[in-house]
Amino acid sequence: MNPANRDNDEAVRAAGSPLIHDFGLLIKAATRLEQRIDTALRKECEVSHTMFEVLIRLCGKPDEEVSQRELADDLTLTSSGITRLVDRMEGAGLVRRKPAPGDRRSVLVESTDHGRTVFLRAAAVHARVVERYFVAPVPPDDYGRLTSSLGEIHKALRDA
Repeated sequence: MNPANRDNDEAVRAAGSPLIHDFGLLIKAATRLEQRIDTALRKECEVSHTMFEVLIRLCGKPDEEVSQRELADDLTLTSSGITRLVDRMEGAGLVRRKPAPGDRRSVLVESTDHGRTVFLRAAAVHARVVERYFVAPVPPDDYGRLTSSLGEIHKALRDA
């Protein structure tokens, strides 16, 4: 057999690998779900999914001081990316910045009253989309195993 044909055959087998297929399903499903959530949040609440993620962090622990750096780490954004995002959110009245006590280089971010109101509306929209496209398609007996498995995958990646 010609080496080029052998490489083609191996490439076809590799492309058809169950691992590649299964991981591809996970990525496609997660991407499409994120797109559905983002579309619904933008249409119904005028915030992006990423803005919603910031509001989750800020509204979930309202007494905790959160720096832009922590938000960037949580959302895997660059420092310039989080700065632009917080600029947009501040312009929309969702958050405000304040200097960090004792550290002139650090900026804290907190939700405004308007931000909390928008968050509550967005949380209901988010829940509706997640219920429809993430929970409902999975048989109830499998849902706990799915979320437990996702937790184990997250833990393995976090601890690596």
